[in-house]
Amino acid sequence: MARPDRTPDAPQDRPPKGGGQGPPGPPPLRPQRQQWLMFLWLAIAILVVANFMEATQRPDRVEFTYSEFLEAVEQGEVEEVILRGQSVEGTFTEQARTRRDLDAGEGFSTTRPTVEGRQLLDHLQAHGVRIIARPEDPPWWQSMLMLAVPWILLLAFLFWFWNRMQQRMMSGGGPFGVGQSRARQIKAEDSDVHMEDVAGSENAKRDIFEVVDFLKQPERYRALGARVPHGILMMGPPGTGKTLMAKAVAGEAGVPFFSISGSEFIEMFVGVGAARVRDLFKKAKEQAPSVIFIDELDSIGRARGTGMGGGHDEREQTLNQILSEMDGFESHHAVVVLSATNRPDVLDSALLRPGRFDRKIVLEMPHRQAREAILRVHTRDMPLADDIDLARLAAITTGFSGADLANLANEAALLAGRREREIIDWACFSNARDRVLLGEAKDVALSEAERHRVAYHESGHALLAYLLPQADPLEKVTVLPRGQALGVTAQVPDEERFTYGEAYLRDRLTVMYGGRLAEAIVFGEVSSGAQDDLDQATKLARRMVARWGMSERVGPVVFTQSHEHVFLGKEFSQPREHSEETASLVDAEIRRLLTDVESRGRELLEHHREALDALAEALERRETLEFDEIHELLEAHLPGAAGEAPGHRAHRDAPAPKGRDA
Repeated sequence: MARPDRTPDAPQDRPPKGGGQGPPGPPPLRPQRQQWLMFLWLAIAILVVANFMEATQRPDRVEFTYSEFLEAVEQGEVEEVILRGQSVEGTFTEQARTRRDLDAGEGFSTTRPTVEGRQLLDHLQAHGVRIIARPEDPPWWQSMLMLAVPWILLLAFLFWFWNRMQQRMMSGGGPFGVGQSRARQIKAEDSDVHMEDVAGSENAKRDIFEVVDFLKQPERYRALGARVPHGILMMGPPGTGKTLMAKAVAGEAGVPFFSISGSEFIEMFVGVGAARVRDLFKKAKEQAPSVIFIDELDSIGRARGTGMGGGHDEREQTLNQILSEMDGFESHHAVVVLSATNRPDVLDSALLRPGRFDRKIVLEMPHRQAREAILRVHTRDMPLADDIDLARLAAITTGFSGADLANLANEAALLAGRREREIIDWACFSNARDRVLLGEAKDVALSEAERHRVAYHESGHALLAYLLPQADPLEKVTVLPRGQALGVTAQVPDEERFTYGEAYLRDRLTVMYGGRLAEAIVFGEVSSGAQDDLDQATKLARRMVARWGMSERVGPVVFTQSHEHVFLGKEFSQPREHSEETASLVDAEIRRLLTDVESRGRELLEHHREALDALAEALERRETLEFDEIHELLEAHLPGAAGEAPGHRAHRDAPAPKGRDA
């Protein structure tokens, strides 16, 4: 599903209307910043006033040069001298004040040189001047400032800490706001996703848009006696667009939208989650009509009383509060709860009943037409080459979710950028698709013997996929290591499958054994490279026998395995559904089924050994073979006219070959 940027003609991108208005002024300062500026100006004012007071309170003194001071001492005009560092202050004798026409108490001041310390003292003593030595003290305002600075810093820290606590309390954090909701309120103008940006889920969009329309025009529905659903639960595999749909609702509803994840309710203290639920619904009711979106509902909505160790008190109390708020004694009809989960099987039954989650919307993997629509949304702002066919790209991306398709488009754009191209061509999409589906190519240096074995292994898979009539069509085969595999045989279904026939499943099992059988036929032994094939084949065979009734001896009965339970405790709390004899019979039928398909695959590979050798040789030489290359090669080595070997079908609907890296 898509999350593109808004178009240039979006309302928020247009200039404001109206004439005669100049450009907007600077944004207003925050209250906290204004308070700090006020404290700064107050400190500067205190310093200016202190300097002024010191200047006004300083007694009148005659400024002397040092030579004039020495001359006054020699003439006997100095009565007393106060030495404070290099500063020299003193008073005149009565005769000197009269001669100089000075007021009583008026003195003089000067500054002595640093080297004149001892000589000055001797000179003053020789002329009978009284000497007073005092330490060089700073001004009174400096002393006061030094005493006040620690207190100012302490008060500033307390003031800052208090403001932070207030902010955390308002946002639901901190010890005083631990019970407050952490939901984020999203305004319609802040959301850049709308319904036209969501593709491939038309049924889900229709159900969601009905609720959005109710929130916009409640009177029209209430006049008919209808009420808005209390809750809407979106279910589906990861990547199918559940959260994207919620973003579209936030952009379309035009009412307050609160978004929160289920894990944000849970804390280590019991009761905190329930308190946050109460606070969230309180805020939503105050702004009703409104929408609450709870993502990953299964984190708090799991079934109660499961497991061996009892319940989880905090999670269960949170769930109980949600149940009460959605449909309790005090019912409300103006708050819609929108939730998303990819695990509906673990949710509590009380949460799913009508009156709580009235409407359940299933978002499935997109089909071919839906994938094409999703690709159009994701590539509408990309410069595409003329060889791009989105319908063809949708056909070879079977099983891709909306998130996978978005990632595919992004990988293709990144690949085009790395290749310094101005447009994105089919080769970029083809290589990006291989990277997403098959994994990233690894730089692994295989020995010649390993490379030879891998070539036969993949050729065994490819040859059986080509020969068997019900197998999925081949797309390409490569011996280049990708992801966790040393080689890859890619098959692409030619149609969407919603049910699987027994013949198709048997052919699929046979193809899984193709690599192991080719190694056994050519080298006389098997290797560990078939581990994943055996694992997948065993799981598929067990489902066929124990769950889908595809065994005559076992019959049309379902036998649930213990490891299939969601909760561990149910394995021990529920009685066994079958006896040991039945379990042995199921295991024997699984072994018989796998042995039969293995024998069939061995017979086909031995009968077409020449085609297997030719395919392995070409694969080892070219490293990667597309379907048309495989078809051309096998036509020359398979018996029958025009390559129509027994059991072979030509895949007429197989996709055309795609470009390779330059």
